[in-house]
Amino acid sequence: MAERTAQQDPQHTPQRATLDGNTAVAHIAYRVNEVCAIYPITPSSPMAELADEWASAGVPNIWGNQPVVQEMQSEGGAAGTLHGALQGGALTTTFTASQGLLLMIPNMFKIAGELTPTVFHVAARSIATQALSIFGDHSDVMAARATGFAMLASGSVQEAHDLALVAQAATLKSRIPFMHFFDGFRTSHELNTLQLIPDEQIRAMIDDDLMRAHRGRALDPETRSSAARLRTRMSSSRAARQSNTFYCEHAGHRAASDGRARLAHRARLPPVRLRWPVRCRARDRGDDIGCGGRARRPPPTWCGRARRWAWSTVRLYRPFSPSHFLAALPVTCKAVAVLDRTKEPGASGEPLYLDVVAALADGVAHGDRKTMPRVIGGRYGLSSKAFNPAHAKTVFEELAKATPKNGFTVGIDDDVTHTSLDIDPGYTIESDEVVRAVFYGLGADGTVGANKNSVKIIAENAGQYAQGYFVYDSKKSGSQTISHLRFGASPIRVDHTWSSRANFVACHQFQFLYRLDVLHLAAQGGTFLLNSPYGPDEVWQQLPRSVQQQIIDKALKLYVIDATAAAREVGLKQRTNTILQTCFFAISGVLPREQAIEHIKASIEKTYGKRGRKVVEQNFAAIDGALERLHAVDVPVSATSTLELVPLVPASAPDFVRRVTAQMMAGRGDEIRVSAMPVDGTFPSGTAAWEKRNIADEVPVWREDLCIQCGQCAFVCPHSVIRARYFEHARLERAPAGFKAAQVNTRGYPDVDYTLQFYLEDCTGCGLCVEACPAQVRSNPT
Repeated sequence: MAERTAQQDPQHTPQRATLDGNTAVAHIAYRVNEVCAIYPITPSSPMAELADEWASAGVPNIWGNQPVVQEMQSEGGAAGTLHGALQGGALTTTFTASQGLLLMIPNMFKIAGELTPTVFHVAARSIATQALSIFGDHSDVMAARATGFAMLASGSVQEAHDLALVAQAATLKSRIPFMHFFDGFRTSHELNTLQLIPDEQIRAMIDDDLMRAHRGRALDPETRSSAARLRTRMSSSRAARQSNTFYCEHAGHRAASDGRARLAHRARLPPVRLRWPVRCRARDRGDDIGCGGRARRPPPTWCGRARRWAWSTVRLYRPFSPSHFLAALPVTCKAVAVLDRTKEPGASGEPLYLDVVAALADGVAHGDRKTMPRVIGGRYGLSSKAFNPAHAKTVFEELAKATPKNGFTVGIDDDVTHTSLDIDPGYTIESDEVVRAVFYGLGADGTVGANKNSVKIIAENAGQYAQGYFVYDSKKSGSQTISHLRFGASPIRVDHTWSSRANFVACHQFQFLYRLDVLHLAAQGGTFLLNSPYGPDEVWQQLPRSVQQQIIDKALKLYVIDATAAAREVGLKQRTNTILQTCFFAISGVLPREQAIEHIKASIEKTYGKRGRKVVEQNFAAIDGALERLHAVDVPVSATSTLELVPLVPASAPDFVRRVTAQMMAGRGDEIRVSAMPVDGTFPSGTAAWEKRNIADEVPVWREDLCIQCGQCAFVCPHSVIRARYFEHARLERAPAGFKAAQVNTRGYPDVDYTLQFYLEDCTGCGLCVEACPAQVRSNPT
């Protein structure tokens, strides 16, 4: 465990590790606090769970003490516990998101008003409005911006790790409580290679005198938070919020800047500008351009003779400093586009846009600027909507127009209010030196877990940088998962998915080929690995014709393996992850084959060792036999299949199902137009009945000669796949051939039959019906 290694063997230089954003933040938060008041909420839950796990294991903080981790029964309870611990002089933190953060707002106003240093770590997530979303944007943190907390944003796993420590040092120095936030899922759950700050350097960042000052302000007999009367409320409020040095002199900015400078010096990390990056100065080069918070250099063509571009990423949003903003903006700037990752209905603009307009207007009024540049604002990335270089390019192009659109939107097709900007979906600036892989799997088949192990193996043993981002379906077990992996010789600093750029595509479920376009991300000349029940000689004719044509047109190399049968033979049931992981390393060549297998087996020992030696040996057997089953397929020069993609829903389905639900089922939810979505979030009922996933490799069979007609199988089925029916015997005259039925075995029903019917398209193959059945012969369950 990276955390314990850092604790037991501190180094003077940063340690390289592969962590997700939540772990990177929790690593810091646990070490620099004495109390963690928690209540888990997606996607911040892993931070609380890790803190609880480390406390249970006796892992100490940087002072050698074991932090108190207290889980409450609500977010409000966690905020109250945190507030009380802070008033007692303890260094205290919490982790939250979305509605959980909103439930903490009453305490946040008090904590800020009392100038109590603390850091809330927020995996920023959409606020539930017309619909619930567990994915990331800034609607939750922006709803809390009036509390008086400083707001420090991180745009990558490395930044989240670094700035978690900067926020802790800055809050102690400035006495302003900090809200350190980063994108939910996009950063919180992304695996990436980072430089881990050793405990010795963490300890050096925390000032002992500031800690003692915090303890000295603990509650004593003096009165705190008195009730303000009519004539004192406004004065006391202004004193606490604006007129004193804590806010007006930008103590938060100075403290955060000082903390980042100290951290960069001590840990020898690349600098991260906390406010506004330097603009583009020369025509032949460009400074940092960010996509969703990441830093990238724009192509030279973006800085031509006609115009010069610059991109600025806000790290420290509160306290907002107009003077710093104006100092960073060139006086020659003609136009500014402001992107917000939130939407405030009824407002004249989004939060950052309004702050920028106000700062520029104030600068012109006071003579700091001679002219007011054109300012337009827009929204991007709501609920983790993709934002990539094509979107950024579109914004710049819009800004260059004579009459650019204000209040624009990127990433959706707004055919109602027409705010969308047109994009070029094929545009990219990513280097071809970066290897990109995408894996399609099912929840609980081990695909995501195996890919997380692959990222760590590549980063820790191949000497490369690696990134992993995993897209989950809300159905969890048995639902579709998509794993995006990148690796290369340089740090991976992009946070967007790609279009037609994947060098390696793996489809771990054969039935996906008839429901999803799994090859639309494949690059020309890439590799396609398919888990197929058909061997290399017969698989080609079992592919849909459109899939064959894509393989031919893109000149893909095709490999097949029956991983499902291989897993079943060694007793792993549907868990094909270790087999297909072995195939990935064998085909990709990122590591020598024997070395890769050795590392996979080591990860198996670590992951499954606690489940017993039998499980480990089963996985070893699966790995050893994987390459014997892996076959390359000779791709013909033309598509010959007579099979076509099966319509996801029939033509008789309701209009809403065909226009909306079917698009979502096909993985094309990004393409749904605004006009098709219910304005108030009200969906027609019964739409789930049209989703037939066909994901089970094994399905139940009714043995009418053994059935005792208890109905337990129908009762226990979690997806209502099994239906029991009673009917008059005479109705069997119209039954189709092969229809199964049995006479009711209860007295008093002489002419009544019984049947069990199975909706196999809905079956997930969980086997609960077989386990619940009391009629099976235990010595021969079949």
